[in-house]
Amino acid sequence: MKSFPFHTLMVQGTTSDAGKSTVVAALCRLLKNDGVRVAPFKPQNMALNSAVTADGGEIGRAQALQAIAAGVPPHTDMNPVLLKPSSDIGAQVIIHGKVRAEMNARDYHQYKTVAMAAVLESYGRLREQHQAVVVEGAGSPAEINLRDRDIANMGFAEAVDCPVILVADIDRGGVFAHIVGTLSCLSQSERDRIVGFVINRFRGDIALLEPGNRWLEQQTGKPVLAVLPYLQGLFLDAEDAVQPVQATQGAFKIVVPSIPRMSNHTDFDALRVHPDADLRFVRQGEAKPPCDLLIIPGSKNTRADLAWLLEQGWGDYIIKHLRYGGKVIGICGGFQMLGSTVDDPHGVEGISGQSRGLALLDMHTEMSREKTLVQVRGTCAFADASVTGYEIHMGVSSGAALARAAFHIDGRPEGAISDDGQVLGSYLHGMFDDPQACSALLDWAGLHSNHVVDTAQLREASLDRIAQAAQPLYDALAMLPARSDGSFKP
Repeated sequence: MKSFPFHTLMVQGTTSDAGKSTVVAALCRLLKNDGVRVAPFKPQNMALNSAVTADGGEIGRAQALQAIAAGVPPHTDMNPVLLKPSSDIGAQVIIHGKVRAEMNARDYHQYKTVAMAAVLESYGRLREQHQAVVVEGAGSPAEINLRDRDIANMGFAEAVDCPVILVADIDRGGVFAHIVGTLSCLSQSERDRIVGFVINRFRGDIALLEPGNRWLEQQTGKPVLAVLPYLQGLFLDAEDAVQPVQATQGAFKIVVPSIPRMSNHTDFDALRVHPDADLRFVRQGEAKPPCDLLIIPGSKNTRADLAWLLEQGWGDYIIKHLRYGGKVIGICGGFQMLGSTVDDPHGVEGISGQSRGLALLDMHTEMSREKTLVQVRGTCAFADASVTGYEIHMGVSSGAALARAAFHIDGRPEGAISDDGQVLGSYLHGMFDDPQACSALLDWAGLHSNHVVDTAQLREASLDRIAQAAQPLYDALAMLPARSDGSFKP
């Protein structure tokens, strides 16, 4: 390995959203640029944003982004344990890319010993195939209530004996308290393996921060490896939380109901940055503005989110919207809601039963125990345009509406368009990421624009930006001591 001293490095954070995912992506891109064969890894991830891998599994969206940064295909070994919340106390447990069970928090805690075996199995394969592995922790290692059987933070670092860097977000405030407080919650062996700190999202005069950095180093005996700047305008896939939409001047209004268990909201990233569009997520209790296009997003619990939509008055809103000539798109769970009924006889997503849908498409959906996970490529049925995307769903839809397909995928019809041409539904996530499909869909909805959004190009440019910003961290890590075999040297 050229200048990087460790075969494995773990990035942990003082809080959720401290910037761990971005730091891992930046280091993966820098290692790739340095000629190092590198892979990202996150032992356990809890997120509703996921991606389908080439080996037919499901991983966290952030790990797919990090794989792009590393220049390697996303693989299920990069995120061996994925938890997708289906309620406040329960989640779908995905091991090595496949659904293993639906568990509540207490049952999963007992299951962690089994999950740890899967984590170490995947890590072992990545270590054999790559020169370096950059690991992302989950949440914070200071969550002492979760330390027993921990597989996501220090439990993993101790198991594989790897060094850790600790990232703290100064934009939140209290950055020094976050770092010192986190250290105080760790055991001595855990503190020993932290090789330094990263202060993230700094803006202002760096000279004013230096006294604080010196104090921190004196208090802890550990270096501040780098201070990373606050970068505006990045186009990077979010791990979970819906990112704020920047104010736009676009005349074409797009509204997305922010349903409680929305999945893969990255579907809308291309629309966020389209110069002629104004995208808004409408949360509970907020006024529902008039729009040109309403998009019902994917859901981890279709029937529960459908009930929420109706309780919040979206049913009446949609009827009025269509009466005035507006268009509606439903994606995955949102597509299922457009039908007459959604039936879950096996209780796949919660309590078994049947729900009445919005009845905008003549079709019925039945939830199945088997999850469809596939990357797809095809053409639009309503325009001369290509489409790429991926399917992640547990339901099967049938009915007369499917006779008028929205897309042709690998020689088969997919999705549906209503007879009046106002409603379109599809299981395809990522349909707006394809520049041709994005333009065609917006044209179908009424936006006739010459602007083309290329999300892949925007993502690559942002990865290069964060790598450039993280170069001082990379250089500082290269100066740290390690054993001759690249393992951790405390």
